[in-house]
Parts: sequence; structure tokens; C-alpha cells
Amino acid sequence: DYISETAKMLLALLFAVVFFFGFRYCFPYFLHDLYLIYIRLRLRYRIKKCMKTNYTITDHFLDVVKTTPNKPFVYFQDECFTYKQADELSNKTARVFLQSGLNKGDVVALFSQNSPMFVWLWLGLTKIGCVAAFINFNIRSKSLLHCFEVSGAKVLVAAQELRDAVDEVLPSLQQQQVSVLVLSDKWSSSGVESFTQKMDQVSSAPLSPNVTCGLTLLSPAVYIYTSGTTGLPKAAILSQIKLLLMSFVHMSMGRTSDEVLYISLPLYHTTGFIGVVGAICLGSTVALRSKFSVSNFWNDCRKYNATAILYIGETLRYLCNTPKSLNDRNHNVKLAIGNGTRPDVWREFLTRFGDIRVIEFYGATESNCSFINYFRKIGAVGRDFFLYKWMNPYAFIKFDVDRGEVVRDSSGFCVKVARGEPGLLVSKITPWAPFIGYMGDMKQTESKRLHNVFKKGDTYFNTGDMFLVDKEGFVYFYDRTGDTFRWKGENVATTEVADILTMADCIQEANVYGVSVPGNEGRAGMAAIALKEGLKFDPTTVFKHVVNLLPVYARPLFIRIQESLSITGTFKHQKGKLTEEEFDPNKISDPLYFLDMKEKDYVPLTVNIYDSLVTGTIKV
Repeated sequence: DYISETAKMLLALLFAVVFFFGFRYCFPYFLHDLYLIYIRLRLRYRIKKCMKTNYTITDHFLDVVKTTPNKPFVYFQDECFTYKQADELSNKTARVFLQSGLNKGDVVALFSQNSPMFVWLWLGLTKIGCVAAFINFNIRSKSLLHCFEVSGAKVLVAAQELRDAVDEVLPSLQQQQVSVLVLSDKWSSSGVESFTQKMDQVSSAPLSPNVTCGLTLLSPAVYIYTSGTTGLPKAAILSQIKLLLMSFVHMSMGRTSDEVLYISLPLYHTTGFIGVVGAICLGSTVALRSKFSVSNFWNDCRKYNATAILYIGETLRYLCNTPKSLNDRNHNVKLAIGNGTRPDVWREFLTRFGDIRVIEFYGATESNCSFINYFRKIGAVGRDFFLYKWMNPYAFIKFDVDRGEVVRDSSGFCVKVARGEPGLLVSKITPWAPFIGYMGDMKQTESKRLHNVFKKGDTYFNTGDMFLVDKEGFVYFYDRTGDTFRWKGENVATTEVADILTMADCIQEANVYGVSVPGNEGRAGMAAIALKEGLKFDPTTVFKHVVNLLPVYARPLFIRIQESLSITGTFKHQKGKLTEEEFDPNKISDPLYFLDMKEKDYVPLTVNIYDSLVTGTIKV
């Protein structure tokens, strides 16, 4: 009997082991998927709790001030500001705004590089129930006025380093009776007042709770502008609850109260700003830099003992392009959070700078859905699985690149793509996944809503982004619908072509887009490139590289060589002007090359070749 019982136990144990490993083999990511669902459920629980008590970001901040007043909140240059000091300084900024005649719900535009004052200004505005519009400090003239006007702001607060930009538009602002406050005592332009002088004259005592009476989690908190890569920026409205949702998602990425998060991304951008908001919700510390600096990045991380960093777009590639050093792994960074990095850069970053957990995510500022790569799957932004889709309904649907519209079936409903096929991401608009839209632009707001997607009456948010889902369910960013173009009857993803081009020895950076060629349907590929330092363009080698690695329809017919590529403040390539200029050597002073299959080379694009292309003498 004893032997019999032992045998049964051994068989049961063997069965359990086989079942466990068999289950792991068949469903290798099941536990990770469950963890993500747990995170989402906990997030909803916290949001419900906040909604019951109307618990805003300001309440989070004040609670941290009470519990850990002397804990460092912001490192900047050689200064350290505690939570208590941040509270007192933001009380001062709030009083200056109140004295300027602002009331709950009014909008103030902030025009400044990263600094502690930027944080105090925003906190001061939240304390009195006002909305902050974060203006990109790189824009000028028409774009600056546009961003200010669509926000409906009554006040502009500008930093000293942006004086020239403000003086350029000051007459227009004064005509609109806008109050201009400057973060300087030395600004002598007429019609402006010193914000810093006003701060010196007010109390740092706590504000009356009555100031924000009536403010709810549905109230607008900040306006953050889209990058404007293909047009003028749009002001996305972020409510109090949206800020909480985004910061809680950040917290679920492994951030802790003991961390020091290094932020060199601009605070006017969502990724940088939510880093600060997430720190408040955690009660942790941030280290700010006024602007991203490749040469100072790791020195700053060592100086502030940073344990986590934020990245976006080309940030990691810039770091990988610096000269190698024995100090490359001499840091305490364990976590990197961001989006938009290429797989080859991702691998190089890990190889060179150590075992850093890179968490790539997807989520546009105004979007109502997001993906997070918990799995360290290089290149992916997340995973597509039924439980996640059940909690946050979304789909990848067919999109006609030529017409610039979604594909619908005979019943008028959208068509889902198969795995491995590029599809447009759309996400159902629900109370848990709202889409508020853009300030002052109802037309653009409505253009992002897609109606009658899978049944009559439903409404989805159109992300404008294309994705691929592989057989394991991993989700990969494919391209933006405005960037993808069609040539020779095939869809061309500009990001894929750019990745291939940058593998060529002489090419440092590539910006790929489509241009019209008279007499041909669709758009032909063109690439603006920047060369590696000290290297010249090698047309023959690049030709062989392109022909070997790209199908005929995806090969750039035209190459434009620039000293540097135009980018936004968040390292996204600007394509609007390049697309307009096309490939006309009469208008473009940069060197131009044409893919000549007869010569088996990229040849200089002369006026004669251009005329032959336009008239159809040269067929493409």
C-alpha cells in the first residue's frame, strides 16, 4: 500500500510537471498576459477610488508633501528641491496667477525649456483649477501664434531664453489684449511684466481649498500639442482623469518611490511630462535637464544617481552614436521607458550600455488605447490577446492607402486584417477609453472618430497608425497612414525603408516619403539622408545595398543629401516641406540622385533627367 501510494504521488507529480511545461510550451506568454490584466484591473480600481472622492493630481501632490516633505522632488543642475519647497514655490505661482485675474478654467500658455519653474508654474495652475497649454519652445512666428490662439489662453508666460521668439509675435499678442509675463527681471520690452518679481512679493502659505471648488476629474488639466510633422500642431485636451490614467500606467512599468527618473525630453511633450506626474503619484524624484544633450546624458545619470530614463524617437540611436567609452556601463540605470526605437538600435543599446530593461510602449497623447511591451521582445510595442482586447476593445482593420480611407465590406462595416497583414489600429470609445479631442478644432476632432465600424452606432478612435501582429501575437508598429504610400500597386512603409537605408555604411539618418511622378499612379519613394561624419555619399554601394535588400516597389527612386534632417522637438522627422518640394533640381539646392537601373547606379539628378522624367521620356 505504501509503495502504491508513493507511486500515485510520483505519477501525480509527473503529470503536474508535464502539464506545467506543456502549458508553458503551448502558451509561453500566458503569465505575462495575466500580469498585464492584473495591472489594468488594479488601474481601474484606483481610478474608481479617485473618482469617488474626486482625488486629483493636486491631492496626490499635497499628500506626498505631508508624508515626505523633505524628500527630493526635482534635481536641476546643481540644485535640489524638496517636495515641501515645490509646494511653497507653486503656492507663490498660484497667487501670482490669481492676482493677474485668472479664474478656475482659464488657460495659461507656458513657453519655456525644461526647468523647475516649469513644474512650479504647472502645479500653481492646477492648484487654482486653471489649464496649462504647453507650447513647443522650438516653434516660431506663425506656428507660435497658431498654438497660442487655438488654446484660448489669456496669459502667456515665457522664459528669458525665448525672448526673441516672443518679441516677434508680441504686437499680435498685444492686439489680442493678452497678458505677457516673463521669467526674468531684465526683459525690457514694453507691455510685458516680470513674473519672478511678482513671485517675490506674494506669500508661500497654503491656498484656500475653496479656490478649486467645483473642479472634477473630468475637468481639462493641460493641453499638449501634437508634433506637427505634416501640418500645424493640434492641442490635445488631457483631463484630470486622463493624467491619472497615464501616470498610473507609467507606475505599472516598474517605477518605484525610490527611483530617480532622468528626464531630458521636453516637458511640453507627453512622455516627458507624464514622467513628472508619475513621480508625484509615486512620491519619487526626477532629475531635469533643460534640453537633451548627447554628450552630457550619462554624466547626468551618474551625477544624479538616476535609476530610470525616458526616451523617444531617435534618443537611443543618438546615444549609441557617441564614441565608445570605458564608462559606458558605469551607471545605475535599470529601466528605460519610451517609444519609437528601431530593433537594431535597441540591440546595440543593450549590448553597449548593459542589462537595462527597455519598456517600449505605444500611446499617442490624444489616443484612448495603448500597448506596453512587458516581455523584452525587441521591436514589439506589446501583445494582442483576447483578454486585453475584451477590457479595451480595439481592432486592426484594412486601410486603402491610395484613397486614404478604411476598407468596408458590402454591409458598410470595416474589415479586420489577418495576422501578418498591416492594419490600421482603431479603438472603441467608451467611458473607460474616452476621446476628448482637440481644443478649438472640432473638424480635426471629428476626423479622428470612426463611426459604424463593426455595427451601426458604434464609434472608434482612429489612431492613424498601422501595425503588424505576428503569429505569437506581438504587435509591431508599421507606419503612419500619412507616411505609408503606394507604388507599383504595393504599399510602402517609410519606416521599414528608412531602417534599411541606415544600414548602409555612409548613411547616418534617413527620412523616407512619397512623391508624385507625372504619368504614374501612386507615389514614388524618395529619401532625404544625412551622411555619417567624415564620409561621402557612395552611390554605387548604396545602389547595391538598396537592390539587395528592398523589393522593386520599395526602392527610393530619388535621394536628397542634406547636412542635417529637419526634426521636431521630440525627434520626429518633418516631411511636409520635403514632400512639397518633391525632386525638382530647379527648386532644390541639395545634391539629388536618381535610381538608374540601366546604369545600375544612383546617378546625379540633372535638369535634363528631371525633364525626361516629367515628360515620360524616362520610364519608372
